[in-house]
Amino acid sequence: MRCARRETVGVNSQSAFEFLKTCDPILGDIVERVGPLEERAGQGDHFAALCGIIIGQQLSVASARAIRGRFEAHFGANPSPKAVRELREQDVKPLGLSAAKARYLRSLAAHVDEGQLEITRLETLSDEEIRAEIVAVNGLGPWSADMFMMFHLNKPDVLPVGDLGIREGIRRLYGLDERPSAAEMERISQPWRPHRTLASRYLWASLELAKESK
Repeated sequence: MRCARRETVGVNSQSAFEFLKTCDPILGDIVERVGPLEERAGQGDHFAALCGIIIGQQLSVASARAIRGRFEAHFGANPSPKAVRELREQDVKPLGLSAAKARYLRSLAAHVDEGQLEITRLETLSDEEIRAEIVAVNGLGPWSADMFMMFHLNKPDVLPVGDLGIREGIRRLYGLDERPSAAEMERISQPWRPHRTLASRYLWASLELAKESK
C-alpha cells in the first residue's frame, strides 16, 4: 500500500534556471535577482506526504511543523492508513489537530485502506489524473494535489492556479489591476513551460523580495 517518493531529475536543474532567465523578461528579472533555488523535494511515502498536506492547510509554517512533529511522533515517520483510520478522539487535541482535519485524515486513510485511492500508482498517472484521484478525498482539493505534485512527486510543470501567493505574484509582476483568473494565469505562464513548478517558486520568492524592499 505504500510507495516511496520518486526522484525526478531536472525540476530545479541548472538548465531549468537558465531557461527561466530567458523565456520571459519579466519573470527572468526575478530569476536573476533571486538566483538558483535549493531543492524542496518531499520525504517519506505518498500517504505520509498527503497527511502532511492536510495537517499544514491554512496554518503558518511553524504551526504546521509543530503539529506534523507530534503526528509523526505518534504514528511514525511513515504512518499506516489503518493506524490513522483508527485515530482516537482523545488523541486529536494533544496532537494539535482540529476536528475537521482529523476527519480529513480518517477519510484519506479510509480511501487508501479500501483501495479507492490507489496510492502506489499515483506517480504513473498524468497530472490531471493525479488531481482527479486526490480531489476525490474529502479535505484534499486542487491546491493540495498541486502541492503534492510539486514538492513530493517533483513534477516539473505544475502551475497552482488556486494559490493566492502565485496569483498575487503574477498580479504584481505583470502590473495587473486584479489577481488573474486561472485562464489568464495559464496564458501568461505558457512561455515558462515545461518548468512552471520552478517558475512558481520564483513567484513566491518575488513576494518575499517585495516585503524586503518595503
